[in-house]
Amino acid sequence: MEMAKYPNPFPTEPKIPVERVQTGVRLEKRLLKVLKALAERFDITLGQLLEDILLHALEGPKAYAFGDDCMEMIRALKQVYGLDYDTHDCYRLEDTNTKTGSSSSKESE
Repeated sequence: MEMAKYPNPFPTEPKIPVERVQTGVRLEKRLLKVLKALAERFDITLGQLLEDILLHALEGPKAYAFGDDCMEMIRALKQVYGLDYDTHDCYRLEDTNTKTGSSSSKESE
């Protein structure tokens, strides 16, 4: 598949200096595979992709991070990696790794 160009709607705008920090976020395995593959297709880092998705999510329901072409690519990647759940299922996901599961007392407070 041809390398997709990451959409930048503001190519002439000045850069905004930021300080990025390392984080230990845990994600579902298949979701992470789809995100990594998508970032690779756009030739950007996973962190850059997550920042874009999260900033669009924080803007509200009318702020879409991806266009139709990209959504088609995402659907194909979801199929390749067996990602068979969606946003409506997020509250039903249960960590099967008991050693690193999310049942710590800190998270249940």
